[in-house]
Amino acid sequence: MDTDSVRLFVLAADKLNISAAGRELGIAPAVASARLAKLENALGADLLHRSTRKVSLSLEGAEFLPFAREILAQEAAAHAALGHGSATATGTLRFAAPSTFAQLYIAPLLPEFLELHPGIRLDLRLSDIPFNLIEGSFDLALRSSVIEDSSLKGRKLADDTRVLCASPAYLAKHGTPQDPQDLSGHNLLAFRSRAPKQLVDAEGNTGVFDPGEAGGRLVVDDGCSHKIATLNGAGIAINSLWSVHENLKDGSLVQVLPGYTVDEPSVLWLVYPKSNVLTAKVRIFIDFLIEKIGRSPAWSQSQER
Repeated sequence: MDTDSVRLFVLAADKLNISAAGRELGIAPAVASARLAKLENALGADLLHRSTRKVSLSLEGAEFLPFAREILAQEAAAHAALGHGSATATGTLRFAAPSTFAQLYIAPLLPEFLELHPGIRLDLRLSDIPFNLIEGSFDLALRSSVIEDSSLKGRKLADDTRVLCASPAYLAKHGTPQDPQDLSGHNLLAFRSRAPKQLVDAEGNTGVFDPGEAGGRLVVDDGCSHKIATLNGAGIAINSLWSVHENLKDGSLVQVLPGYTVDEPSVLWLVYPKSNVLTAKVRIFIDFLIEKIGRSPAWSQSQER
């Protein structure tokens, strides 16, 4: 398979413009169209739908795109292994992350990263809603969970400690729970679902945070909105310490049942498809985030003080 044509297809799919993809590779529009047609003929499938107004991915093109990216990654790795690689990392890095965490910790770092690595372009997809890393053709993603998918690999960024908290105004009005059983009489905010969360203390005593049983009336799928609702007295919520450590410090939020933690392993992972070659651009971005965020997380420093 002609990897130059594969590269042209990937660019055309990203830009949804064959002429623009050709120009980026120094190819005339007519030549670019001919090369793509030759690739489609070799594959026996139409990869792109073309009209006088626009270009769009076909179903077959969408299915082939992740494999096309992998072909190019493998080619780059092979050249690097033979000492033919570029001295600097280049290309577009597609990165997905929860929007709330990205706004607080990643977005402020992007200007520095882009200045350090002028050959890399970042294509960010930020959402607190879960997504499929492989189907989305992402190079890298940030996840806060156990890596259970056997098709993924990852490096730990930091621990994701989760705590119960509420506003002082809410606790003044409704009282402060002294043990987990007291939670059943409170408004419990749910993040994405009313599924119960198990609680445990240092002595092994257990409890449950159950918005469904407590009659929780608010379910939110956006972390920022979840915290804002908590700050404004909507109830007791489970929040990641990275999200609320400054609020706990300034007193705008109060930790509830401080002796208890959420009994589930929660870690911030930088994950990538196991089948992918870890290209220079991905490795550089992972190392940068670990250096800037993971080595000394701001929320851990706040907790120690």
